[in-house]
Amino acid sequence: MDSLLVSASRSEDEDSSAGHKRSLSQGSGLVPKRRSSSRFIKRKKFDDELVESSLAKSSSRARGPSGGESGRLSGSEPSSSEKKKQVSKTVPTPAPPSPAPSPSITKRIKKSKQPLQVTKDLGRWKPSDDLLLINTVLQTNDLQAVHLGVKFSCRFTLNEIQERWYALLYDPVISKLSCQAIRQLHPEAIAAIQSKVLFSKAEEQLLSTIGSSSQPTLETFQDLLSKHPEVFYMSRTAKSLQVHWQLMKQYYLLEDQTVQPLPKGDQVLNFSDAEDMLDDTKLRDSRDEVLEHELTVADRRQKREIRQLEQELHRWQVLVDSITGMSSPDFDTQTLAVLRGRMVRYLMRSREITLGRATKDNQIDVDLSLEGPAWKISRKQGVIKLKNNGDFFIANEGRRALYIDGRPVLPGSKWKLSHNSVVEISGLRFVFLINQDLIALIKAEAAKMIPS
Repeated sequence: MDSLLVSASRSEDEDSSAGHKRSLSQGSGLVPKRRSSSRFIKRKKFDDELVESSLAKSSSRARGPSGGESGRLSGSEPSSSEKKKQVSKTVPTPAPPSPAPSPSITKRIKKSKQPLQVTKDLGRWKPSDDLLLINTVLQTNDLQAVHLGVKFSCRFTLNEIQERWYALLYDPVISKLSCQAIRQLHPEAIAAIQSKVLFSKAEEQLLSTIGSSSQPTLETFQDLLSKHPEVFYMSRTAKSLQVHWQLMKQYYLLEDQTVQPLPKGDQVLNFSDAEDMLDDTKLRDSRDEVLEHELTVADRRQKREIRQLEQELHRWQVLVDSITGMSSPDFDTQTLAVLRGRMVRYLMRSREITLGRATKDNQIDVDLSLEGPAWKISRKQGVIKLKNNGDFFIANEGRRALYIDGRPVLPGSKWKLSHNSVVEISGLRFVFLINQDLIALIKAEAAKMIPS
């Protein structure tokens, strides 16, 4: 009985509080907006929610869709999550003011809104150039000397060097990017750049105190470096001081050196006098015995080849003449026939001649390579013979077929040649011309020799 009274009093209190809040919201005229999102947030479910979801699925399958509350038994108590949902639906809570963002978050937002600075887009100036420019200007305080004496990664004009120096001084963006890039350089690269820094006037003045007639050693320059550490640059070594001192001595920049003036009057040496003083014998090249020996050997080889060609002249039975406007007539008293091409003509002065491609090991009568490309022609392509009856025959002894007036002559075959026959050998065309008068005489002598 007491439990029933307590539950009844609780329900009355809840109804009164709910009615009071509803009247406040109606009186103020504010209609609470339902916050919704299209994004699905997956979160883990509690044990009671898992049980209720399973009951809701089973009840929905049994009853079907309904407008009332689904998935809850009549005697079951609402879960904690459902209570929160009911309270959020019934009680319109005002939206809490957004908390002020922390300073770290504001910095991140500002950094994200700022455009990204591209560190690579520094133009032609590299970090090594910037470091060398800074060190050299601080050492010499003279941009003109920097332009004349410093070798950068590429050629810069004096105006470009001035603009870069002023940008490093007064442009915060460029100076910041340059400093970041310089910090990323390797220590060895930094040491190499510092070794290229020009010498200041104070350094050269101390070096000039060493006499030109003396023979200073590395210990001398090391003592000078240890006595004046505030004058010399931090990367100076005894070896670098010695090298620079030698350059100063070469150009007469030491204190005890004076530049010799030019001679005056007639003592000035002009170009013609200097040319007369030259000794031609000293300008001649010395004898090279190895070269002379090679030249004599080459001379002997050429003479031997000429002698061999002269000995083979009597073996040649075919004369090859170039076709020119002043060419000799085709036939004479010793020419039996002519094989005329586009560039050359071959005179047949014996009863049998060989056609082909001449090589060092194979000598033939008619070299067809003089007419044109003969790489498809065999070294011994064919033989032309004159028989006693005055007929000419050609025998194919090569690998490819010949064509006589358009008719193929296969390898190993023979064909009769007539006057004005067209002979085609691997794309080279020739016209075969017969000396009719000489052939007629040959036929007449052959007929006399045959007994009747």
